[in-house]
Amino acid sequence: MAVQTEIKTYLNYINGSWVSSVSNQVEPSLNPANRHDIVGYVQRSTLEDLNAAVAAAKQAQASWRKRSGVERGEYLYKAARLLEQRLDDIAETMTREMGKTLAEAKAETMRGVHILRYYAGEGARKVGDVIPSSDSEGLMFTTRVPLGVVGVISPWNFPVAIPIWKMAPALAYGNTVVLKPASETAVTAAKVIECFHEAGFPNGVVNMVCGSGSVIGQGIANHPDIDGVTFTGSNAVGKQVGRAAFERGAKYQLEMGGKNPVIVAKDADLDLAVEGTISGGLRSTGQKCTATSRVFIEKEVYEPFKAKLLERVKQLKIGNGLDADTWMGPCASESQLNTVLSYIEKGKAEGAKLLYGGKRCLDGELANGFYVEPTIFEEVNLQMTIAREEIFGPVLALIPVDSIEEAIRLANDTEYGLSASLYTKNIGNALQFIQDIEAGLIKVNAETAGVEFQAPFGGMKQSSSHSREQGQAAIEFFTSIKTVFVKASE
Repeated sequence: MAVQTEIKTYLNYINGSWVSSVSNQVEPSLNPANRHDIVGYVQRSTLEDLNAAVAAAKQAQASWRKRSGVERGEYLYKAARLLEQRLDDIAETMTREMGKTLAEAKAETMRGVHILRYYAGEGARKVGDVIPSSDSEGLMFTTRVPLGVVGVISPWNFPVAIPIWKMAPALAYGNTVVLKPASETAVTAAKVIECFHEAGFPNGVVNMVCGSGSVIGQGIANHPDIDGVTFTGSNAVGKQVGRAAFERGAKYQLEMGGKNPVIVAKDADLDLAVEGTISGGLRSTGQKCTATSRVFIEKEVYEPFKAKLLERVKQLKIGNGLDADTWMGPCASESQLNTVLSYIEKGKAEGAKLLYGGKRCLDGELANGFYVEPTIFEEVNLQMTIAREEIFGPVLALIPVDSIEEAIRLANDTEYGLSASLYTKNIGNALQFIQDIEAGLIKVNAETAGVEFQAPFGGMKQSSSHSREQGQAAIEFFTSIKTVFVKASE
């Protein structure tokens, strides 16, 4: 009889120490590929735990902000080295905890390494400008100062990249951090924080408190000693966070949903468009805010595009992300699976034609996980639920159009504006798309999903609070500008 390995309990990280919640309560983090596999136990924290973390961050911030940017960057370099050394373990944990394939998890973890190194270098870059003064004897310039304590509320779909792309610039610019990771991926988050701990960050500079969004997430939004809140998640929760932060005068940054379109022009390379649509819409089981959801195809190529798409989708291997031949893993949780299935049922009930998929996978070992077939609809009009609401699952809606102009108009008919892509060989089509599409991230002949760490990222309309993350644009949120005028006295 096999010996059951003891399942580890992961603690909060407050003021440089790993500590249990005062609630003495934990919850299991389940493997979505096998609901009987517990990845670890994580804390169900209280406001008392959050208060302790914020107090530690507030006390540490006074000395952390006085360190030079170069010195702060050295800590980020150390964290990057540790993260890279532990890449395999953290990626495997991510796959077990969230479900994405191991190849995707390794790429995401390496992206975290690159982000840390990028912001480590920010400490040596300029933070202001000299501005001509109307007084010939005066010197006027700008500099930047940190916000203070930053609360980070991160989602489960990118449990390494998103916390790091929020924490790294916050720390580089002199803020201290309190992270609330998604409970579904809190074990992965704990392993990331271990890298910060072993990099030797001063006590209180980095903190992590695990728990429910209604308690810890809302507590961060409400906390009087948190000066800035950066959030990625759903629109409904994001708006609650934004309202709470606004009412008490805190700075806030919200990255929320998307209903991202692909437009396929009649002159497009159809093989390239098919691969980009599948990768953008179905990889990571469609659980990306930039995932492709609606596909607008010029009528001249609608049928050949559809045939190629169906042929390719039928070849996709669904299974445990730890298996080398798996292309698409499970939904991240049972609740997410049920959400996706409910949208599929709405699509059928509202008259969309189901071309492929649409069911939960129940064959063999797949029955133990939260798997759903990649799903393709056609005969979709823009008033249907599946054409308007974010599904966050592997569901594509095919919509024929008469022209690029019609495609852009229909693509813009949404409350969201995160990402969009066009497949074409015509430079005129590309320029029209770039000018007229209402999205913060636009691509030509590339999938909607994914953004490079050195480039600004964010959406328009209801997809964000109109700030930008990543790249040098991050400084705009995590700092405030001081304008300085200096003149010698007589």
